[in-house]
Amino acid sequence: MTPEKFRYFAPRTVDEALALLSEHGERAKILAGGQSLLAAMKLRLASPEVLIDLGQIRDLDYIRRTSSGLSVGAMTPYVKLLRSALVADVCSLVAQAAKVIGDVQIRNRGTIGGTIAHADPSADMPAAVLAIDAKVVVRGPEGERVVPAPEFFISTFTTALEPDEIVTEVRLPSLAGWRSTYLKAARRPSDFAMVAVAAVARLDAGGTRLDDVKIALSGVSDSVFRATSVENAVRGRLVSELDFDRAAAGVTEGRFVLADVHASSAYRAQLAVTQVSRAMSLVVG
Repeated sequence: MTPEKFRYFAPRTVDEALALLSEHGERAKILAGGQSLLAAMKLRLASPEVLIDLGQIRDLDYIRRTSSGLSVGAMTPYVKLLRSALVADVCSLVAQAAKVIGDVQIRNRGTIGGTIAHADPSADMPAAVLAIDAKVVVRGPEGERVVPAPEFFISTFTTALEPDEIVTEVRLPSLAGWRSTYLKAARRPSDFAMVAVAAVARLDAGGTRLDDVKIALSGVSDSVFRATSVENAVRGRLVSELDFDRAAAGVTEGRFVLADVHASSAYRAQLAVTQVSRAMSLVVG
């Protein structure tokens, strides 16, 4: 199938993009990398009358060191996150997640801001930014605001982003002193996750106690989510006392678990337990 007819705009500044978004309202869609939106348009699952392509806004493509970590422009493609020495050094979890996103074409075209704004519950980068308490910078007619990742993701394809706002930046904290891993189980390497786990952990100076841990999952429920029950069960414990399987056992307790052609709810729930246990064993040692 082919998309329905639409008008196309390629603004060169964020202000110009916001003006177009304000003018066309609900008839418009923002195009970032386009790896999700264009596919939906071809299937006519989405039929916007207006496309506002952010690809010409060069000011949104950057990776910069800050006093607390990194600032990443919303239009920065996955491939730059994967290849950046800064990202590898300051916030390695994001590079680990970028490595397993889609295929080469998707990693070259898809953007960090696009995937975060899209909020697919099975996408990789939302889980990574959620696990490290990253912050999402958005801009609209009323100016700029900063939304912590735990408050940004609400449910399937739903975020705290207002209809007249655009994601402009993602602020990643430094993971100095933390260990990190990103584990993804998928039917094929280029598929969305059946279950993916982003985990970071910090041990005490002697490496005997787990001072802190953060775990986020995608592909499991109707939104990416933090495994707070697991985190609370292991935080502050001696490494020698940790039972990863037992701690991970309740990761989906009380939570809606997806079922689809790739996995039943029961299979996905058990896979989540296995992946969380494996992730903790990797970051804790």
